[in-house]
Amino acid sequence: MKSIFRYLGNNVLNLFVFLGKMFLFLMEIFYYLLIPPFRFKNLLKQIRFFGNKSMIVVVFTGAFSGMVLALQGFYALNKFGAEALLGPVVALSLIRELGPVLCALMVTGRAGSAITAEIGIMKITEQIDALTVMAVNPMKYVVVPNILAGIITFPLLTAIFDLIGIYGGYLVSVHALGLSEGTYFAQMELYVDMEDIRIGLYKALSFGLLVSWICTFMGYNAGYGARGVSKATTNAVVLSSVVILLWDYMLGAFLL
Repeated sequence: MKSIFRYLGNNVLNLFVFLGKMFLFLMEIFYYLLIPPFRFKNLLKQIRFFGNKSMIVVVFTGAFSGMVLALQGFYALNKFGAEALLGPVVALSLIRELGPVLCALMVTGRAGSAITAEIGIMKITEQIDALTVMAVNPMKYVVVPNILAGIITFPLLTAIFDLIGIYGGYLVSVHALGLSEGTYFAQMELYVDMEDIRIGLYKALSFGLLVSWICTFMGYNAGYGARGVSKATTNAVVLSSVVILLWDYMLGAFLL
């Protein structure tokens, strides 16, 4: 019995230690965000890595998400004779929920894992220590550009995801299911307002911070060797995905 309580107690203590380290890491990031020098070249490089190189997966995921929503939504609404509301259903589902969440999950799998592995390899090959020896702050040089890039690119990628998804829903609704083009867009204009768009952008902005924070933290604290980097990368993707879904619910409940 004592061993069970000892095991549970150790896990709880380890959890609080882990959360404390993550919080201190985030506070350090906010501190260095305000202190020069500002490395705009590194920032632009990471924006390109997060944004431009994630465009293909975002476009494809957005298009097929909108098409599936239109297909399934049409048959669900058809039972109630409300096919005219298919446009708002697709738009609201993408803008408020699926756009920010699916986009964040896709970018986490593509860019977040790569960032964790890159920083982890820099650590185990002592490149982080070399930056410190050369009087270059590794947090400022490596971590801060990734955080800013995540905050900037996630809302932009989400907006592209939403637009492509709505157009994918239009192709299925109008050209495959026979819904009127005017009905699809006119009803959308009636039911979608700026508040819905703001909620989606708030979620995307927070996801950008959470994903970049978790992935850089995991990479910065990766264990040594290939196994350490592999474990850090896996943990970063899993934890980011779980936090995205959890935070989506919490933020959605708060904003509603």
